[in-house]
Amino acid sequence: MEVIEITHPIQAEQFIQEDVAMALGFFDGLHRGHQALFDELDRVAKERDLKKAVMTFDPHPSVVLNPKQKRTTYITPLDDKIELLSEQNIDYCLVVNFSSRFSEVTPDEFVQDYLVRNHARVIIAGFDFTFGKYGKGNMAMLQEYQDQFESITIGKQDLNHEKISTTAIREALKSGNLAKANEQLGYRYHMKGTVVQGEKRGRTIGFPTANIEPSDDYVWPTLGVYAVSMTIGSSDQIYRGVANIGVKPTFHDDLPQAVIEVNIFDFAENIYGERVTIYWHHYIRPELKFDGIDPLVAQMNDDKARAKHLLAVDFGDDVSYNV
Repeated sequence: MEVIEITHPIQAEQFIQEDVAMALGFFDGLHRGHQALFDELDRVAKERDLKKAVMTFDPHPSVVLNPKQKRTTYITPLDDKIELLSEQNIDYCLVVNFSSRFSEVTPDEFVQDYLVRNHARVIIAGFDFTFGKYGKGNMAMLQEYQDQFESITIGKQDLNHEKISTTAIREALKSGNLAKANEQLGYRYHMKGTVVQGEKRGRTIGFPTANIEPSDDYVWPTLGVYAVSMTIGSSDQIYRGVANIGVKPTFHDDLPQAVIEVNIFDFAENIYGERVTIYWHHYIRPELKFDGIDPLVAQMNDDKARAKHLLAVDFGDDVSYNV
């Protein structure tokens, strides 16, 4: 997949030189709703012998258009989004810098400079996609350009009688409804990061943890305890564990920032500096403050047993014990 980064005004050498079917959208999360759009992109491209292109934007338009409610964290930050798009067998990915200058582009200028001049023969986007200054351009308006390209609108996608959306997934992650988030995504939510030095308190109470510093501006699940799996470095080996996102209230009254700690089951290697990916399987409980070490350790043992059971079910193990 060729990635073309564009800062307005678009330059001549950045135009695609062959006919394409093009999908438009921000595509944070590349969830099940987006998949319906990519399925249509694939169908149309094969039917008409077109290359497949995707146009996305960075940062989120709210950074420029709505600074009071700007979105600066993502389910799939740009690098992750590009990686997932490449798995869709896309030929071209156009990443348009959504700047103040770009926000002044009129709907017609956007159509001519960003669609027509990029050899777009079919445009595919969701029903709520808007473009151009003040968001005045919409999918209905694209019908006016039918002599230059065809436009296809993908309707609302529902799951369990609810619209699949990035907003719903973000809210689910932040409220502890990990099951809903993963179901709407169609895959397990994951975050990349690096193992960094921590307080090393866990090893003194029998629960050594890897402190993970996320590598990008991810949406963090709510504070609490989770059953997780993890990969380390370039290896495909999957490790299982129990994670805590929190401020460690049993030991701190005012820790300024939450941290992510993972206790990897049956693991004793030194992995400081390793790049890892955490897969969030199940939310177990909220973070709690305990009256001393003993009740904390007892709860952590319960959490670990619970996480082992849930992960055993996820990975299809023969679960022969109860928690």
